[in-house]
Amino acid sequence: MKAIFRAIGLFLTVSALAAGLMAQTASADRRDPSIQTKVKEELAAKDEFHNVQATVQDGIVTLTGSVDLYQQKLDATKKARKTSDVQGVRNLIAVEGKSVSDAELAAQLDRKLYYDRMGYDIAFNYITAEVQNGTVTLRGEARLEVARDSALALTAHMPGVKDVLDEVKVEPTSIFDDQIRVRTLRAIYRDPVLNHYAIDPARPIRILVDNGHVSLYGVVGTKMDKQVAGLRANQVFGAFTVQNNLEVAGKS
Repeated sequence: MKAIFRAIGLFLTVSALAAGLMAQTASADRRDPSIQTKVKEELAAKDEFHNVQATVQDGIVTLTGSVDLYQQKLDATKKARKTSDVQGVRNLIAVEGKSVSDAELAAQLDRKLYYDRMGYDIAFNYITAEVQNGTVTLRGEARLEVARDSALALTAHMPGVKDVLDEVKVEPTSIFDDQIRVRTLRAIYRDPVLNHYAIDPARPIRILVDNGHVSLYGVVGTKMDKQVAGLRANQVFGAFTVQNNLEVAGKS
């Protein structure tokens, strides 16, 4: 008898859940036209979205069409997502702006990333761009999230970029590592052989530190400059290991 009551109780529970889901779906269906109208109004307010279309099903917005820049594709998602009652956004927008070859795009991005966020912190970031069929993959390390985010924003606004993959590592916050960064910076850029690199505000010798382990990246003029930079980094108090990844100009 108890088994029968349990079965009846389970049936009633499942029925109630099914009824609730059906009610939610019906309610969402009723809101879809209103959501679609609101999303279209949001997009129509910006000329850059004149080729973008929006449809809605069960509160999920699907965006199609085309834009000129990858950043505009991201902005379209933000516009749709902030509309009331939207449950999610599926972005199928194509980026069909200026056509740029992968090699040209990679060269442009490398140049812009090299000078991005010039100042004290630039010496502690090393971010590179690899391009394949318009898809940019950012790799490397950054001391702070703001440097990583700046590189992503710079890339998203670049004509010719179709998609962006973020593989940049943000180094863990550490006072100990910060002290090593400063010591290494001073040791390298104050050396008589290397101090001419300090003239470049982009700091061509980049210093990455992760839990006491130092890595050097960038391009120097001579093999001796590379060796001296490695030597100075190895003399820094607190550094556990030093990986000298510096390249010599004109050599791979």
